[in-house]
Amino acid sequence: MFDSRHIRTFHEVVTSGSYSAAARALGYTQPAITQQMKALERAVGTPLFTRVGRQMRLTEAGRSLARHCEVILDSLTAAQAQMQAYTRLRAGTVRVCAFPSASATLLPEALAGLSAVHPDIRVELIEDEPPGSLHRLTRGECDITLAFTYPGLHEDVPDEVTEVALLEDQLTVLLPTGHALARRRAVKLADLAQERWIAGCLRCRANLLHACAELGFVPDIAFATDDFLVVQSLVAEGLGVALMPALVLPFLAPGRVTGRALQPAARRQVSAYAFRDHLRIPATALVLAELKRAADRRVGC
Repeated sequence: MFDSRHIRTFHEVVTSGSYSAAARALGYTQPAITQQMKALERAVGTPLFTRVGRQMRLTEAGRSLARHCEVILDSLTAAQAQMQAYTRLRAGTVRVCAFPSASATLLPEALAGLSAVHPDIRVELIEDEPPGSLHRLTRGECDITLAFTYPGLHEDVPDEVTEVALLEDQLTVLLPTGHALARRRAVKLADLAQERWIAGCLRCRANLLHACAELGFVPDIAFATDDFLVVQSLVAEGLGVALMPALVLPFLAPGRVTGRALQPAARRQVSAYAFRDHLRIPATALVLAELKRAADRRVGC
């Protein structure tokens, strides 16, 4: 194993032509240069220099190592610069897994803020709903997972995974604009007992079934999709009603669908999850901080 300091010193000796010149250039004593070259020769296992009169010449092994020196030192310099970039919060790749409504709202806002200050941080996105998104985190497929839970639901994650609460996302009833209940400021779930429903992901569907069961009815679920555009189109055509998160309300098609608050209010908790050890990685910590800022701005609106 070569010592990088010895390689740098060897390169200076070859470039300057003598131990004494290398010592002056590097600020070492000549005996220190001699000791470093002896140590390098021991590591190589063969002499690198030979003396011809008062001059030093490279052996064949020395000439071979000299040819590699610049490549080795350039690689070391590049590696050092990259490590400094990581530690100075300028670079890195962070893999984020998010559910669709978060990847359409929170994530773009967070990344816009991040790229303005740290343009060299690269964020890669994959989409998945919980609990699948959390499984991706524990399998090492992503560094940060955005997920949501409903009241009474606790995420089953390892102790080494930490939760960063982002916001409470209020649920909204999505109705066709001409629906009779669309004239109200808020809608009771019980008033929708006779409606056909469009359900979302498995977790959202389970929450809908549970909430309706507490009111004594089973919703007539005609469609199931986690694509908001599909939900919106089905509702606009009068094919059903749906419960949607407030996160997506800015994307409602004006004049075709209407969002009304649910009475009493119902919310889901949106959080980010990451391994506790990963919070010490600067790029990961920066992405989490920007996600929190984006969430705080929404809460403050």
